[in-house]
Amino acid sequence: YSKEETSKYTDLMADGRARKFSFVMEAKSIITSPSGTHKLLRKGTHELRGIAWSGHGKIKAVDVSVDGGRNWKQASLDLPVLNKALTSFRSPFDWHGEELTLMSRAVDETGYVQPTLSQLIAARGRWSTYHNNAIQPWKVSTAGEVTNGRA
Repeated sequence: YSKEETSKYTDLMADGRARKFSFVMEAKSIITSPSGTHKLLRKGTHELRGIAWSGHGKIKAVDVSVDGGRNWKQASLDLPVLNKALTSFRSPFDWHGEELTLMSRAVDETGYVQPTLSQLIAARGRWSTYHNNAIQPWKVSTAGEVTNGRA
């Protein structure tokens, strides 16, 4: 019950109860390229790259979307895929000057699927931020500039 354990590893849930000692991070992924401050310099096919991990075991799959989560396709996982370790993923996507919202969601070997921010808030409430494993969207503008999709 030290200060750090109680302030950082206690999640206030949506119903007002507290979940104590949240030491394990559920499945999470993040797109590392293209991401914030990057710019697509040409139209055509690009490669989306990122990393995924889970505190509950191996990453089973990573799905990616270029249309804000309306459609998903499975990315390729780079080997090796190890227990409780970073797993690299990649997927081609086309950009022809239109606005895109790039997203990734990890699935671990327990079947847990990385949630959207609204799903995470519904489950844990607005004050559970330290263990935020929600999907991080990246916006691609018509000029090719990549910015935080939540901003």
